Amino acid sequence: MALFRKKSIRKTLTPFCTAIIAAAGSSSRMGGEDKLFCELCGCPVILRTLRAFQNSEYVDEMIVVTREENIVKIADLCAENGIDKATKIIKGGETRQKSVLLGVIEASAEARLIAVHDGARPLVTENVIKEAVIKALKYTAAAPAIPLKDTVKEVKGGFAAGTPDRSKLRAVQTPQCFAAEVLRAALENAERKGVQVTDDASAVEAMGGNVFLSEGSEENIKITTPVDLLLAEAIIRRREA
Repeated sequence: MALFRKKSIRKTLTPFCTAIIAAAGSSSRMGGEDKLFCELCGCPVILRTLRAFQNSEYVDEMIVVTREENIVKIADLCAENGIDKATKIIKGGETRQKSVLLGVIEASAEARLIAVHDGARPLVTENVIKEAVIKALKYTAAAPAIPLKDTVKEVKGGFAAGTPDRSKLRAVQTPQCFAAEVLRAALENAERKGVQVTDDASAVEAMGGNVFLSEGSEENIKITTPVDLLLAEAIIRRREA
């Protein structure tokens, strides 16, 4: 089942960019709640995510990929809140990787750039979106990232087996943005070879591509557990103060 909405026509600052909103996860660590519809200061998580891209001058359309039972609910949220860039709301695949590929297939033929964003990252800012899009336009592939705060340990048999140099490590976020043909080729290559990747940048790397790390934000958190909701609410209140 898929719902299609009237295409939004907006003048943007860069070549046509489609944002794939990956929202087909199971919310297995949320204690039985669907994180997409958890309220953050009175607004569902997924709606805050959609609004960020609706308001971005660097995105022309959105393809929302979600579980079948959420298609109508998300379509209603879009209709009720003027989210007209969400041109298609479609059913996802068995894995995130397959879900994103399904979204890429549905992207407009005009799209030169495709950004992929976690539906459960509702606090993404316009600057993070902008930097990923502009760097992808320059380097073909880009992903926002931030330095690590904690020391990281390699583990073997439950024991610390090494300490990587933290200065050389980054925590990668979304939206990750790519030339449209590069992302599609990378995902199709991963599917064909049976390679499961944890993010879309990894699919490009597996094909031999380079991914530029653009500027991320410590506030661009992913809602995964109930504690994340508390942190997100604190960030929203500080922004609105």
